[in-house]
Amino acid sequence: MNRARLALGATVVGSLLVAGGALLAAQEVKAPPMKLILAGKTFTPPIKGEALVEFLQPATKREGEKVVTRIQVKNKSLGPVARLQISETWYDKAGAVVAGGKGVINGLIQPDEVQTISISTPYNAKMNSNNWNFSHANGTVKPAKVGKFGDANAGTAAPAAKPTAARKPAASRE
Repeated sequence: MNRARLALGATVVGSLLVAGGALLAAQEVKAPPMKLILAGKTFTPPIKGEALVEFLQPATKREGEKVVTRIQVKNKSLGPVARLQISETWYDKAGAVVAGGKGVINGLIQPDEVQTISISTPYNAKMNSNNWNFSHANGTVKPAKVGKFGDANAGTAAPAAKPTAARKPAASRE
């Protein structure tokens, strides 16, 4: 008799599960319509490899127990640069490393866009000179120090050639 009850109970439960599954299958669940986030917009992926960046003379000031360096940078690459980072290292008079810090632009810096990176480093009385290393999320950076943004000869160290009239004529061989 127990076996009969168990068999009857299993049959009832099984039929309820099948009926419930059929009801769920009959109900069609519709997903909400998808919205295009970038519809009508253009997206340029960040550059990979070497990026070209111009920077102005950094301004370094002591602010309390910190030394803060602010560097204005301009992206001269053809595409956006992702997560531009500048690492600053401080040395003592003997050349030993005494402190360091990093500044980052989170996100993208677009071509010809100018932004300021702030680097905060704990003050050390032995600080004498510093060095900056530029990098970005997808590669290296070729920095060029300029007097102001928009210089036609930015980053060039070669002097201009002398005018033709100022040159001495070549000696003739006869």
